[in-house]
This record gives sequence, structure tokens and C-alpha cells, in this order.
Amino acid sequence: MLDKPRVLFAAALAIALAALIAGTALAQPKGSSTIICWKDQSGKVIGCGDRVPPEYEGSATKELDRRGVTRRTTDSAEEQARRAAQDAALAKQKEEEKKRLAEQRRLDSALLNTYANEKEIDQRRDREVRVMEAQITQLRVLHTNAVTRHKDALSRIERAAQARKPASDVLKDEATQAEADMTKLEQSIASKNKEIEGIRARYTQTKQRYMALQSGGAQAAAAPAAAKK
Repeated sequence: MLDKPRVLFAAALAIALAALIAGTALAQPKGSSTIICWKDQSGKVIGCGDRVPPEYEGSATKELDRRGVTRRTTDSAEEQARRAAQDAALAKQKEEEKKRLAEQRRLDSALLNTYANEKEIDQRRDREVRVMEAQITQLRVLHTNAVTRHKDALSRIERAAQARKPASDVLKDEATQAEADMTKLEQSIASKNKEIEGIRARYTQTKQRYMALQSGGAQAAAAPAAAKK
């Protein structure tokens, strides 16, 4: 059941607004054919007249003809700014997607022109992996040498201690440097192994793309954006 006081209040408000519009229309000069109503931030009409007061210039408005029929509405300055920002963001997104697709077409063309078949992709991958493996072999040799130097320095320090003689600063520095070299070389070897993983992953994606382009399937129409990241 409707709340009677609320119904009466709503009716009174509607009558007051209609009277305001009618009164404004009667007060308009004969040459004026429209009435402008301005709204608050919640969208409610709070006044009407032949022009918007300075303090409400940024508010949403609607124009009525002399019969009270709405002819035109405008958004608030805040809403216009929000929509402009939204439109700019959408335009930027479309432009970025356009550039991405153009770049993908360039890469696809280069891919097809670089390899005659899938086997060539595997061969190039293996060549790059072998180069990295050769570098790892060299690093391991250096690491073995560092381990030997470190053990030798520690052994001499221990013999000095057994002879109740202090180890020289030079000998201590040799042990410290050898240990630092071991750590650095271990990190380099781990880094090279990660590079090999990256090479294999990259060529796996390259081969999959090449196969998709060769088959001319739907996948070849546009590369997934995630693959580009």
C-alpha cells in the first residue's frame, strides 16, 4: 500500500515544478521561444529560466519549448569530461590494436620469407643452443679451476694453522677471491641455462606460428596479443 504522505508530497512537488515552468514561460519575453532548466548533481531540476545562472553553468540542462516539451538536453561539464576521456581512451586502444596487427603482419611476412620449412627452424634453434652450451662448458672449466684454487688456499691455511703459524694476508685473499669467483661463475652458468630455456621457448612459438601461417587456418588471421607480451 502506498504511503499517503509521500504520494501527496510527490504530487505537490510535480505541481510546483509545473507551476515554475509555466510561470517562467509567462515571464519570458515574446521573442523567447525556449525555457532552460538546470539540474543538480543528482539530475534533479532545480530551476528554470531564459538562461542558466553563473553558479550552475557547468550543470546538466534541458531546453523546453513554450508548451513544456523537451527539445534538447546537455550533460554536465563533469559528465562531458568523463565521456571525452572515455572516447580518447577507446580511440587510443583502437590505434594501438591497429599498430599491433600491422606489426604482426610484418613479422609474419618476415617469418615466411626466412624459413623454407619447419626443419630449418629446428636447425637454427639447435645452432643457437650449441653456442650457449659451448659457453657453459668454458664457464665450467673456469669454475673447476676456481674450486681447485679455493681448496688449495684453504689447505695451505690449514697447514699454517697446524704449524701454529699465522696465514698470510695474501693467502687469505687468494681463498676469498677464489670463493667469489666460484659464486660468480655458478651464477653465470645458471644464467646461460635460463637463456637456453628462453631460446627453446622462443623457437617453439616461432614454429607454431609458422605452421599456423602455412596451414592458413583461423589462428593465422591474427596472432594472440598475449604472445606479443
